[in-house]
Amino acid sequence: MCAAGRRWGRRERALLWCVLLAAWEAAWGQLRYSVAEEMPKGSFVGDVAKDLALQLPALPDRGVSLLCEGKAQHFALHGKTGHLVTAERIDREQLCEGLQQCVLRCEVIVDGEMKVYGIDVEITDINDNAPSFKEIEVEESISETTAPGSRFPLAEAHDPDAGANSLQSYELSGDEHFSLAVQAGPSGDQRPELVLAKALDREEAAFHELVLRASDGGDPARTGTARIRVAVLDANDNAPQFSQAEYTVCVPEDVPVGSVLLTVTAADADEGLNGHVKYSVKKISERASKIFHLETEMGSITVVRSLDFEEAESYELEVQARDGGGLSDTAKVAISVTDVNDNAPEISVRSALSAISEDAPSGTVVALLHVQDRDSGANGEVRCSIGEGLPFRLEKSFEGYYRVVTARELDREEVAEYNVTVRAADGGSPSLWSGAVLALRVLDVNDNAPVFAEARYSARLPENNAAGALVLTVRAADADWGQNARVRYRLSEGRVRGAPLSSYVSVQAETGALYALRSFDYEEVREVGLWVRAEDGGAPALSSNVSVRLVIVDENDNAPQVLYPPAAPGAGWAGVELAPRSAEPGALVAKVVAVDADAGQNAWLSYELAKATEPGLFRVGLHSGEVRTARFPLARDAARQSLVVVVKDHGRPALSATATLTVVLAESVAELLSELGSAAAAPGEPAGSLTRWLVVAVAAVSCLFLAFLLLLLALRLRRWRRSQLLAAGSGAARGVPASHFVGIDGVRAFLHSYSHEVSLTADSRKSQLRLSAGSCCDTLPARPPPDEPAPLLGDDPAAPPQAQPNTDWRFSQTQRPGTSGSQNGEEGGAWPNNQFDTEMLQAMILASANEAADGNSTLGGGTGTMGLSARYGPQFTLQHVPDYRQNVYIPGSTATLTNAAGKRDAKSAASSGGNKKKSGKKEKK
Repeated sequence: MCAAGRRWGRRERALLWCVLLAAWEAAWGQLRYSVAEEMPKGSFVGDVAKDLALQLPALPDRGVSLLCEGKAQHFALHGKTGHLVTAERIDREQLCEGLQQCVLRCEVIVDGEMKVYGIDVEITDINDNAPSFKEIEVEESISETTAPGSRFPLAEAHDPDAGANSLQSYELSGDEHFSLAVQAGPSGDQRPELVLAKALDREEAAFHELVLRASDGGDPARTGTARIRVAVLDANDNAPQFSQAEYTVCVPEDVPVGSVLLTVTAADADEGLNGHVKYSVKKISERASKIFHLETEMGSITVVRSLDFEEAESYELEVQARDGGGLSDTAKVAISVTDVNDNAPEISVRSALSAISEDAPSGTVVALLHVQDRDSGANGEVRCSIGEGLPFRLEKSFEGYYRVVTARELDREEVAEYNVTVRAADGGSPSLWSGAVLALRVLDVNDNAPVFAEARYSARLPENNAAGALVLTVRAADADWGQNARVRYRLSEGRVRGAPLSSYVSVQAETGALYALRSFDYEEVREVGLWVRAEDGGAPALSSNVSVRLVIVDENDNAPQVLYPPAAPGAGWAGVELAPRSAEPGALVAKVVAVDADAGQNAWLSYELAKATEPGLFRVGLHSGEVRTARFPLARDAARQSLVVVVKDHGRPALSATATLTVVLAESVAELLSELGSAAAAPGEPAGSLTRWLVVAVAAVSCLFLAFLLLLLALRLRRWRRSQLLAAGSGAARGVPASHFVGIDGVRAFLHSYSHEVSLTADSRKSQLRLSAGSCCDTLPARPPPDEPAPLLGDDPAAPPQAQPNTDWRFSQTQRPGTSGSQNGEEGGAWPNNQFDTEMLQAMILASANEAADGNSTLGGGTGTMGLSARYGPQFTLQHVPDYRQNVYIPGSTATLTNAAGKRDAKSAASSGGNKKKSGKKEKK
């Protein structure tokens, strides 16, 4: 019972070891198959897909490959079935010569998973080789004196098969004098010996013919034969004897070719030919026969080809020494080869990725390497490493396999491609090493937004640009690659002066060029702020914005605009100013006020006197526009001076405008009235034109013509009556012609341009000067229109009452009216300074009184007033000055300060004056 228990325990332990071995092989993915040699190509070996649980449809996609040891691929993996099959006929004797077990190692590599599975395939032997002798004809020499029972070694047969198919037995046939004995060698091999069974007699037979047959254990058995011829010799007492029964030598594998490894020696006591010994190789393998050579006379063994420890670690030879008499002796020679570190480690890339995404997690397998060193011991120990500074590391898998994995996340923008060098060094001295380079490209991931070249952009664009003009180009770069780095530009939404921003500018999507879609006007838009967005082509897309500031640059595209003197309808710029003949040089006559809508240098204005009736009489301030006298007026100077003032800006090219002023030189009121009266009476063409129209009317309707004659007669009578009243009122005014009184209305209108009103009474000492609130721009044209003759003195009963002066604009009498409101130092005093014509003034007063009684007064905007300048007499009291606020220019704007009340008064006065002009025209006729 105890023995039985021990037996069951051993069985259980053996079963446990088998289970553990199977579990270990399963854990490491180890498979083992067997196949007979000499099977045809495509023979089934094993179902790898089933044993490794690989999905058949996914095999091609997962990149499953098979690698075998050696230079030749003996097996293949069927892509559709997953079966392991033979790739060619396999000869076990060629692959595993001298080995009892022939196992080929293969690996199945799954590239998609970076996994490797080991497969061992055992090549089983078949009886495909018969035993054979190295020499099929063998000669042996035996002396006739040899005692029966003597043994003579015979050449062994060789069968490359293994196991039962190898050599099993020998048989000898042919002669009764000899028998066969088989001895077992140290390694279990069979050594045939020829045994002398019966004494020889040379006189009976000089030769004996024998046949040695060798058989293997195959089914059917195979045999090989050798013919042995034994020659009977005369007496030879002594046979050669080796100094050692077995010679051993240990040599390094790098021993030079031609080196003598050892020398075998055998001694023979005989003399002469019987004592002469020759050496030969009695037994040697085919591989060893190509490496070693035995010298027949000296017995030295030399190397004829390089040794390789990795091919064979030891060799055995059997040498024979034979004398001239035919006697021989044998000895064994054992040659051991020691390893030398002559093989560098070999690195083979079993599987590798050519590209990896930059967002791959740490630990991603990049490559699967197999490292081996054919040397042994310390020379075969391999250490692998990767260069420093690389984001990769090595992990050992099993049995010489290493995995290259990522040590951290990659960044394509830092390094787009890696050349990973794996170095393998052995433990020899000196150490040998080898390396393998893995080229790995990093695939881009859209992890970088476009970055503009500048933090902000600004550009200056001249106004009046052409539509479609290039403004500037914004550029953004994306550190990514391919589609992820393709940048497109677009405008962010916005509005300019209520209009969409896209109607002003546009950006080219591919180049980032910013174009102006319309012509800009500096006076309307001076600056445009916008945002440009750069967006890459990734999914999802990343974007960034940049601000762009467009500054519109002013160009000289606006000519100066003259505000004073104002424009007369149909006659360009015109105005009338008064200047006394006694004015001193530098006296202010008028001031030209102009503005320019441009900015900067383009709005700087200068004034020049381009044309004058009397050159040298007047000058114009270069920057102020003030017209002043350059010298004393002379008697020969014309009373009416026409001045053309050119206003220029400082643009390139410069733009200009002109202002025309008419300056009347008058020393006394009589001269003034005479000059203006002649100017008012000069046009007579409108009357003729009216007569022609009346003739046409009379021709059409005779009754209307008669009514016209009656009306004309009534007007003549009225005019006669008015002249009678003037003659009766004052004897001093009796000598004044009627034409002078006609011009008084023109004087009133001219003086009204300065918005001054004079109140006259019978007593000149009580007369007072009152400044009207009318606009200073209501000037009298240089020459009245032809169809509106100057009206007579009188007052319009329908005229509205005079507006009250604005108390905010009161100045002292010494202050001169102007744009600044201050007295100019060049002004000498109120005009005129000479003796006032009392008689003329009394005549004017009487005429004004008569017209007031008549209701036809036309002097001034109210009863008893006349529009004269305050500077025409110091005896008049200054109440208020004209409103010059409209002459004040505000930079950057065309607006002027105005006095609405004055404009209303001026408009009313102009309306009443127009009615009186029509009446005066009728009376004239």
